[in-house]
Amino acid sequence: MATKILIADDHSAIRIGVRQICTGEFPFVQFGEATNYAEVFQKLKESDWDIVILDIDLPGRNGLDVLKQIRADKCKVPVLMFSFHGEEQIALRALKMGASGYLSKDTADQELIKAINKILDGKKYVSPAVSERFLEMMDDDVMKEPHELLSDREYQTLLLIASGKTVSEIADMLYLSTPTISTYRARILAKMKLKNNAELTNYAISQKLV
Repeated sequence: MATKILIADDHSAIRIGVRQICTGEFPFVQFGEATNYAEVFQKLKESDWDIVILDIDLPGRNGLDVLKQIRADKCKVPVLMFSFHGEEQIALRALKMGASGYLSKDTADQELIKAINKILDGKKYVSPAVSERFLEMMDDDVMKEPHELLSDREYQTLLLIASGKTVSEIADMLYLSTPTISTYRARILAKMKLKNNAELTNYAISQKLV
């Protein structure tokens, strides 16, 4: 029986890479591809999938938005979040929202098959670093870090600012207006008690978010 894998990523090179890695492991595999929020749900309507490999940085409504809607729709398809962002931080958010695992694109060539097989076995895939962070969070006395106070969209904006993107570039990437991104930036600075982009970037680096 074929393993059915839906790859949701707006970069063709990433989709091709995932297909190549999986084709070498699974003798019978059927792929689907989506590049944005709407296409993901169209593919989910058209067929049943064994797993969705979901990029967090989809344009417009991002991967976390997609994951939220999948779970709100009571769709039980396992979701492996896929991102270049700081593993521990994104993974914790995604797993709390119902993802079956998180994988950094930087380690996909070594870990992708391991992650898929574990999830197909009905388990969750987390790296040792993520497991350690979960154990830390079991201590009720652990205080939240400033970035953990941000909404999902604010957090994504923080990561993009820290990666060197301008407000206008972020607006284009997320298909939002420049004033909207400026509002997110102002909220981030206020919540985190920081003054400017340089302090945001330094914070993100110190916390290994980028």
